[in-house]
Amino acid sequence: MRARRHLTALLLAAALFPSPALATEAPCYRGVNLSGGEYGERDGTYGTNYTYPSEETIRYFAEKGLTIIRLPFRWERLQPALGGRLDEDELKRVKDTVGLIRKHGMAVLLDPHNFGYYDKVQVGTAPATNAAFGDFWARLAVEFANQDGVLFGLMNEPYDIKATDWLTAANAAIRSIRAVGARNLILVPGTSWSGAHSWEKDVIGGANGTVMLGVRDPLDFYAYEVHQYLDVDSSGTHPTCEGSTAAVEAIAEVTAWLKRNHKRGFLGEFGASADKDCMSGLTQIYATMSGNSDAWLGWSYWAAGEWWPADEPFNVQPRKGPERPQMRLLVEAAKADAGTCSAVKPVGK
Repeated sequence: MRARRHLTALLLAAALFPSPALATEAPCYRGVNLSGGEYGERDGTYGTNYTYPSEETIRYFAEKGLTIIRLPFRWERLQPALGGRLDEDELKRVKDTVGLIRKHGMAVLLDPHNFGYYDKVQVGTAPATNAAFGDFWARLAVEFANQDGVLFGLMNEPYDIKATDWLTAANAAIRSIRAVGARNLILVPGTSWSGAHSWEKDVIGGANGTVMLGVRDPLDFYAYEVHQYLDVDSSGTHPTCEGSTAAVEAIAEVTAWLKRNHKRGFLGEFGASADKDCMSGLTQIYATMSGNSDAWLGWSYWAAGEWWPADEPFNVQPRKGPERPQMRLLVEAAKADAGTCSAVKPVGK
């Protein structure tokens, strides 16, 4: 569920010219991942093996001033057979959760949390072909097409697929989304866990920072989603932050890349414990994004959700007892960023 890991944080001063629908004075999306819908095996039982956030939890984060929820779910549960119809019960659960999030004034980022796979088959290989991936997105896009406040995240953290192959799959999904008339904002990850730290490195089949410039969207209404953790290997699996400085520099480097290429970015996952070095790193990352709203649409912290254990170091799910320091920092960052932008591109723009 986590992403993976140096130059100084000098940022290019080149101007960026976003489309009017994306323009904002500050990052408009500041939120959290509400985990749970991606838990368990594909045939897991709702309420036993996986869950979606309650209205109580959604209300809590809305009242804290957050503006977006990234909502993970499993592709296989939503579409039990490739090329087939979406499961009505699971689709209703997703729709009901989206409705609750929108009721409380927050946007929602739909997140098939599959790491570039359907069951154990990598996207782009039979039977999980690029056409099948496009079919899934066409069916899902129809259900949420042009709904205000609904964003489409193509896939969580593709990791061992060549960058060139992933680009082909991503473009197939984008074509399918636009073909059904959906004008929603699309967030496009790279391969290699979509790590900010490796964005311009050739890890597998080319560097994301080069290959993913080949994204083709007829509406030109997309942004790049990257992930970055602060521990020693950028995996988000350690409670200490020996990689804090490197993580801050990675976000600075991606910021420069976005500006240089006139693109926009979204930090879909990041997180850390309440360790002193972690908190310092989180503060600097927020400052970089807030100071470069021409490059960043926003961020969503990992993680929260009813089933996250209280002893999970990154957890900001409300529990009995004092609020987590990371949550207080989230709230302060949300207060500082007051921009708004549309999740659906207006017709004619």
